[in-house]
Amino acid sequence: MLKRLMALGVILLPWLAQADAAVAAAPALVAPGKLTYGVAASFTPFEYQANGADTGFDIDFGAAIAKKMGLVPAPLNIDFGGLIPALLGHRIDIINSAMYIKPARAAVVDFIPYMRIGEEIVVKAGNPLGVQSRLDLCGHRVAVTLGAIEATYAGQDNAACKAAGKPPITVLLLPTGQDSVLALRQGRADALYDSSPGAAEIIADVPGAFEIAGKSFDNDTLIGIAVRKGDSAMKSAVEQAVKASVADGTYAALLKKYNLPASGSIF
Repeated sequence: MLKRLMALGVILLPWLAQADAAVAAAPALVAPGKLTYGVAASFTPFEYQANGADTGFDIDFGAAIAKKMGLVPAPLNIDFGGLIPALLGHRIDIINSAMYIKPARAAVVDFIPYMRIGEEIVVKAGNPLGVQSRLDLCGHRVAVTLGAIEATYAGQDNAACKAAGKPPITVLLLPTGQDSVLALRQGRADALYDSSPGAAEIIADVPGAFEIAGKSFDNDTLIGIAVRKGDSAMKSAVEQAVKASVADGTYAALLKKYNLPASGSIF
């Protein structure tokens, strides 16, 4: 009898150890059964208000992540400046709000990167000039906002065209981003430069009028989901859910849905 009990113990102990490890690895939640995440719904196309409801890439991605974790998504709309304090104060489980990964933020929270943000070339739908790179714009007109970083890029490209013995770029310095869009739509410009989120918004605002040409450039800025510093259980659970959402095609489908360039993927 004693030998049988000892044998049973040999069988059960590894199983009990695995069960204890699984319990220990389960992330602590603000609300049982829910993934409560902070979002500042004012950054199209990632998170914004439409008909009184939160929508955007991060909202759909958050729902997919929650589902993979076996949880119900529970977004909490917070002013952007209050997101990290809310996370550290245990009011939310994670931050899912297209947060740029910067050293100062990474010092107080841990990140799960999920996208690269850069600059885009926006042209008319159909890409009539066949633009695939910035040097393809030599001899053409590029609209940019006066004082914005895109004006600097256009100036650099103009110099590169001249150095390569190609016709210069005509840089149209316009007061606002809306002026650049109008110039492109009216045919006074052949292309415009804007950030990845800005380009996605332009395409969504006038369906069928514009598209992104070529690959993103200056795309060294990462955005990520934030968890509390050292919260390895939550970080691991979210990382696995993100990987699963990439593997089943959800991530790629959402990039397409919200007009974000495929080159922004880090997977």
